[in-house]
This record gives sequence, C-alpha cells and structure tokens, in this order.
Amino acid sequence: MIYQVYPRSFRDLDGDGVGDLPGIVDKLGYIADLGVDAIWISPFFKSPMADFGYDIADYRAVDPLFGDIGDFDRLLAKAHALGLKVMIDQVLSHTSNEHEWFKRSRESRDNEFADWYVWADAREDGTAPNNWMSLFGGVAWRWEPRRRQYYLHNFLSAQPDLNFHNPDVRAAVLDNVRFWLERGVDGLRLDAINFCFHDARLRDNPPKPAAQRVGRGFSPDNPYAFQYHHYNNTQPENLAFLGELRALLDRYPGAVALGEISSEDSLATMDEYTRAGRLHMGYSFELLTDDYNVEHIRGTVQRVEASMREGWPCWAISNHDVQRVVTRWGRGEAPKHFATLVSALACSLRGSVCVYQGEELGLAEAEVPFEALQDPYGKTFWPNFKGRDGCRTPLPWDAGADAGDGAGFSRGRPWLPIPAEHRALNVAAQQDDPASPLNGFRRFIGWRKRHRALLDGAIAFLPSAEPVIAFVRGEGADAVLMAFNLGPGEAMLELGERAGWIADPGHGLPSGAVEGGRLRLPGHGAYAARPTD
Repeated sequence: MIYQVYPRSFRDLDGDGVGDLPGIVDKLGYIADLGVDAIWISPFFKSPMADFGYDIADYRAVDPLFGDIGDFDRLLAKAHALGLKVMIDQVLSHTSNEHEWFKRSRESRDNEFADWYVWADAREDGTAPNNWMSLFGGVAWRWEPRRRQYYLHNFLSAQPDLNFHNPDVRAAVLDNVRFWLERGVDGLRLDAINFCFHDARLRDNPPKPAAQRVGRGFSPDNPYAFQYHHYNNTQPENLAFLGELRALLDRYPGAVALGEISSEDSLATMDEYTRAGRLHMGYSFELLTDDYNVEHIRGTVQRVEASMREGWPCWAISNHDVQRVVTRWGRGEAPKHFATLVSALACSLRGSVCVYQGEELGLAEAEVPFEALQDPYGKTFWPNFKGRDGCRTPLPWDAGADAGDGAGFSRGRPWLPIPAEHRALNVAAQQDDPASPLNGFRRFIGWRKRHRALLDGAIAFLPSAEPVIAFVRGEGADAVLMAFNLGPGEAMLELGERAGWIADPGHGLPSGAVEGGRLRLPGHGAYAARPTD
C-alpha cells in the first residue's frame, strides 16, 4: 500500500504557507502508524511552479520552496528507519520551459540541443503543424520566434515535450533517474508515462463523436475531448524505452516503477506496459471517475483481470488531480464511515493501492473561491470545471484558533484556504475518537495485513446486484469473502454454499448477519468471512 504525499499541502515547517520536505520528515511517524508500506512524494524538484512542480527545471535539484537535498536525504533515512519505502515522481515526457535544455534548444536549429524537443514548421498559412490539442485546453503547439517554429506541449505551454525519438534525450532522462536511484529511492511513480513519444509523422488525430467525449476531467467544453488521441501519445516506440528503463531499475534490487497511464484504451495500455521486462505496476483512471456503482467497479476490475496477462495492477480512488472520493462517490450524503468503506473496498481488490493524503481523514472536496484559485487548469475552465485545487488544500493537523490560521499545517497563511469542515476533521481530534475515519482506516489496514489472501490472492466475483459488490480473495483455507453495500439502505446477498463460513468482523465497519443462507448488510456496510476449515 502506497500513501501519496502532495508536499505543498502536507506540512509546512518554515512558515511560508507551503508544505516542505522537513514537514514530511516531521510527520513520517504518522504515516507509518497508518500501516502503509511506502510513500509516493509528488514533485519537489526545482521548478517555476507553473504546474506546481510537474514542470521541472532541474531534475537533480530540490526546489528551495521545499528545502534542499540534505532534507531529502534525511527524509529517506527516517522513512527507511520506520520501515517505509520511498517512491518519487518522475516527469519524463516534458520539462519546464525554464530547463536549460529548452533554453538552449529554442536558440537555434543547429545547436547541440536543437533536436531535444518536438519542433515543427508552420503550415503554409502560419497555423500549427497539425490539429493536436493540449489537455489543459487549446492548441498543443506554441510559436517560438527565435527558431521560427512551433514546439509541442501536451500540457501547459510552459511544459514543452521532449523528443524521445532522439537517443541523446533518452540517455539523459535515464541518467537523471539513475541519480535518484543511486541516492537510495525505492521506486518511481512515472507521470504521464505514455506521453513520452509522439507520432514522428505528426499525423492529425481523428475527430471523436460528441457522445464519446468523456473521461478524466474531459467535459464537452474542453476541446481535448474532441479527438481520439492516436498520435500525440501511446506510440509503439515507447515499449522499447520502457525496456531500457526497466533494465536500469533491475540494477537496483527492489526498485520498482509505477506508471500513470491515460490513453484511449488505458486497460490495454496497462497490459502492454506491465508485461515482463517493462514496468512493475500500472494504474489508470477508471476508478477516478464519478461512476460509483457495482456495474462499473466490478466491470473495471474484471476487464483488468482479463487483459493484464503478466502485470500487476495498482488501484486509486483519489489523487491530486481529481475531486476527492468522499464528494465524488458520497455525493454529500454519506455517513462518517463512508470514507473507510470505499478505502476498504479499494484495499480489498487484487493489486497494490495508492491512498491519497486526506483519504484517511474522510476529507471532502473543498470549495475554493475563484479569487483563491491557484490551478491554471481551473482558471481556464471556470466555472464549468473548477480545477484541482479543491483536492489539494492543506491537511488539518489540529483545529486551529480561527479560520485564518494554518490548522497546524503552517504558522503562516496556507497557500490554499483550509475550509471549516476540514478543520473539524483534523488529525488531533480524530486521534482521540475511536469512531473517526482515521481510526477506522487504521483498523481496516491492520486487519487486512492479517489476511494473506487480501495481499496477493486471486479474485473471483460472486453474483450480486446493485448495490452489493462481493468477491472471494484467495483459495482454500486462506480464502476471504468480502461483501460491500455501496448504498445507504439495507441490502441482501445470497451466499449459497458460503453461508456457513465464519464471519470475521475485525475490519471495524458496520457488518451484516447471515440468516437462512442470505447475508443482510446495513447501508454502507461490509462483511467478511473465512472458510470453516
């Protein structure tokens, strides 16, 4: 189990209102007490922060906003002493436009770095080379007058795409990865890993019918949704590069790679990218949508099980890019233990799990007014899409004196406002409440670790109808039956031959009872049972 730390919003020790590496060090004991195995730290590298660290200006330097390299070394040492592995974000497909590589590349068409980014001539009428769109809205090309050419940016214009068709680029990227492996990191979370290569012929993407313009944050008002993205990402050449990356990782025993994958067929791409000799794990966005129902969740898992012939999945129901799960799935009407229920469901599936900071507290999406927005994505699409700031507000460590202070996050003014409803769910208050989401999360994770089948056993779904999802993990005497009621009202499930299994209520969630071969589950309840033998 991997706990995602978003450094800007985790803990600020220097009082500037932005979280930092010393703040993470200060709270590593809290993370270890959750029962997780590893932490994934979002970017802390030198950056102008156009996209809050996902625009890297120096892959080997810590941005002064977060501390220095000594702070990172202390973080690594303390995490290892607590038994936590450390994964870091690596943003390989693009850099900041402040990176020295790009500054050199844009100077001319004939210098050492001229071919390190994706450059193309304008069409006869001066327009962009093709019809590719940026995920953040608008055309994916930006004119550079120094070269009199366009450069590609799949994300912000401040994030130019590297040209992975150039072997020197691939070698330099791998050398940066090696720097952190040598420093002792245990793994990499690879941001937008399927975006490394582009179609060398720069072919136009085909149009997508209006009815199919759906996906992660791709509302019909975002022109990115108007195309099938066949040519600006997920190119076949990327498979060979993943092999090179894996060969590097294999030189550091125990080092793993988790790829973030968002393509036209993400599950098929996950299968390709996690086959032998490539990535260890992959995750996509199927459970980061609004689809909170048995059909979608069960269907997604079954498709992953059917398509991933060799790989190992990783599940996420929240992260720093999507609306928090308590709001997205709970829709503002869920009970206090709902956060524990959905985390327990995700942690019971076959595969690894990424838990985003604040999930364990049951934090809902924060309402951030336009004047306080920081996210360029939200500013562009306001008010139809409010961006990602609502899931990025700082963690509340204590109640704080009033609505203007940092709620234990910072001595200064937080970079994003902390809402009153989050203050009420602060860590200090939840520590002392046995019924809190925090203690519910800890209880379930501790219980999960006692069942080997929930860690690495196979998964087989039982017949069930909305709102109950049920499955068996593992086989024989070690098997575990898990059933979850996704709805607010009582629900029934026919257990058949498993009606005689021994109930195991130690997971701490509201549990059900078996009557005459049928399981009666309370609203938003869970049930676990083991074979009698």
